[in-house]
Amino acid sequence: MSSKPIKLWPGNSYPLGATWDGSGTNFALFSENATGVELCLFNGPEETRIELSEASDFSWHGYLPGVGPGQRYGFRVHGPYEPQAGHRFNPAKLLLDPYAKAIEGRVQWDDALYGYQVGHPEADLSKDERDSAPMMPKCVVIDPSFDWEGDRQLRIPWDETIIYEVHVKGFTARHPEVPEHLRGTYGGLAYPPVIEHLRSLGVTAVELMPVHHCIFERRLVEQGLRNYWGYDSIGYFAPDARYASHSEVSQQIKEFKAMVKALHQAGLEVILDVVYNHTAEGNELGPTLCFRGVDNASYYRLQLDDSRAYMDYTGCGNTLNMMHPRTLQLIMDSLRYWVLEMHVDGFRFDLASALARELHEVDRLGAFFDIIHQDPVISQVKLIAEPWDLGEGGYQVGNFPPGWAEWNGKYRDSMRDYWRGVEQTLGEFAYRFTGSSDLYEASGRRPFASINFITAHDGFTLHDLVSYNEKHNEANGEDNQDGESHNRSWNCGVEGPTDDPNINGLRARQKRNFLATLFLSQGVPMLLGGDEIGRSQQGNNNAYCQDNEISWFDWDHTDEILLKFTQQLIHLRKEHPIFRRRHWFHGRPIHGGEVFDIKWFTPEGEEMSEEDWRVGYAKSLGVYLNGAGITSTDRRGEPVVDDSFYLLFNAHHKPLAFTLPKEEEGQRWIESLDTDKSLPGPEEDPSRYEPGSQVTVKGRALVLLRQIG
Repeated sequence: MSSKPIKLWPGNSYPLGATWDGSGTNFALFSENATGVELCLFNGPEETRIELSEASDFSWHGYLPGVGPGQRYGFRVHGPYEPQAGHRFNPAKLLLDPYAKAIEGRVQWDDALYGYQVGHPEADLSKDERDSAPMMPKCVVIDPSFDWEGDRQLRIPWDETIIYEVHVKGFTARHPEVPEHLRGTYGGLAYPPVIEHLRSLGVTAVELMPVHHCIFERRLVEQGLRNYWGYDSIGYFAPDARYASHSEVSQQIKEFKAMVKALHQAGLEVILDVVYNHTAEGNELGPTLCFRGVDNASYYRLQLDDSRAYMDYTGCGNTLNMMHPRTLQLIMDSLRYWVLEMHVDGFRFDLASALARELHEVDRLGAFFDIIHQDPVISQVKLIAEPWDLGEGGYQVGNFPPGWAEWNGKYRDSMRDYWRGVEQTLGEFAYRFTGSSDLYEASGRRPFASINFITAHDGFTLHDLVSYNEKHNEANGEDNQDGESHNRSWNCGVEGPTDDPNINGLRARQKRNFLATLFLSQGVPMLLGGDEIGRSQQGNNNAYCQDNEISWFDWDHTDEILLKFTQQLIHLRKEHPIFRRRHWFHGRPIHGGEVFDIKWFTPEGEEMSEEDWRVGYAKSLGVYLNGAGITSTDRRGEPVVDDSFYLLFNAHHKPLAFTLPKEEEGQRWIESLDTDKSLPGPEEDPSRYEPGSQVTVKGRALVLLRQIG
């Protein structure tokens, strides 16, 4: 450790973190309960410690002239080591800056990373005095400059949004058209053939799985695995360097910005999956890497009757303390940074119910939501909640406030149950198909509050959903005990790969059923990246630790037919606003007239009765969507009028004849889609039907008819 004198100016208490101004760098760290803070500068293994003697509003700060971009640093924080009182200060442990904009290196697992003596009879009550700096990554001072060339958020309307959930690395790790040094990187995601795939698919936004700097848990590393998904964040301002194509320190920031700019130029928004509910430090027996050592009692939710232990609403060992104003500030500063400095278009909040907890109950009008609604920056981007956590009362689908969209888990479950033949009322299916007004309308929200999905990163891919009856997570090293315990798909009787053309044909039709239902439903569709090309994880429904071919896209075996089906299906949705209404269906005459915007029919062509809606074993119905009854305007204020459509759903395993309603004379129907066929859209001589005629729908299939004069 160096002891050479360094000139330190008082500096400023805000902004927190390391801020370079062209002449020097200001360092500021919040800690309410600390008794002292040391700034640690690193030049290779050599460490120079500088006491930050200035403290304003619990912010410890100082300014170093001549220190600039590329400087590695960390903190050591002094204070009581009293776990029973919630304090775990230990200056022997080098700490990451919670506001670090760049982090270099990975944790090298060693018992010295823990604030207590691992294996000691008193467990975490025993203080460990070993230095953790050699095993710790280092924070890096950055130069934030970047030529955005006029780039700004795209602000694509919600009703026009189609989300593509994807992992930065897995998307291009095996892409044959991406140069090898760019595969699996931010630069790879922005490479022309990759962007062209997204554009030709028709999606409007990429939702990136976590890109905040994360930690690979010790247990996984010792098993030869790693945290591929990245849901153990430790740096809420730092883009993860593992996705950078260059070894130059802090290059990941410029590369991330270049990726966003390229995607924006292609008309694609960037939404980040963010994990503010917990950190990578785990429970009271976890390592001391950052927040725990900076100010444990301020940053974490501690048990009221035992401050030694954490409240765990996340299943990850800890929960951030949303009742502390400085923790709220950390999250808000992070969100604002990614919008203003990194130009992202929105966020998906992992386990968002944990952010709403005040005391114990989930409070949808808690401080977190109040602050976001009042913020002129964050309130104007897309906000998506994963509306549940693992604590009591944590399932909050439909209960988030106006301004928020939600992952609609009830939509996923209902649509899976419908197509696999599980008994449920048609009323449940109808609510989900039309945007879930029962969940969102009362709070003043629109149909696009519902983020509809069939599959997501957490679970089976679409291909595996219809191909496996049981999970196959053996590679995860937990004896196949992890992950969702059952498959909510249709049991086709044969599991895994098969050469049986009948089984493969049934599976292909089920995939088309799920995709067609997703993109014809009201709300915002979210497609799991790779489902359009038939991506498989070999039955693994919890591939969080599989940074390998199990998770990566296999571009060499793209299902070209399924890809084309998905492309044409998305084009159909975008071409017809009837499938993405901005307002709710009325289900009654519009403006007191005789025109209905939606009607529901039995296979016999009769309007559905109350009894029909309550029958749980009924698996077929017809849906009439009146294009003249949209009753809304486009972005230019022009009235929106569309074609009318008739959807025929048959989840029975046998074919079923549907009788078309007898509408006005001269109105006929033409086939636009049949999931029994490998591609949507009319053939050279498409089928045409008269009112009152019959249409035979294959078992477990969907037919879409368009009304023509």
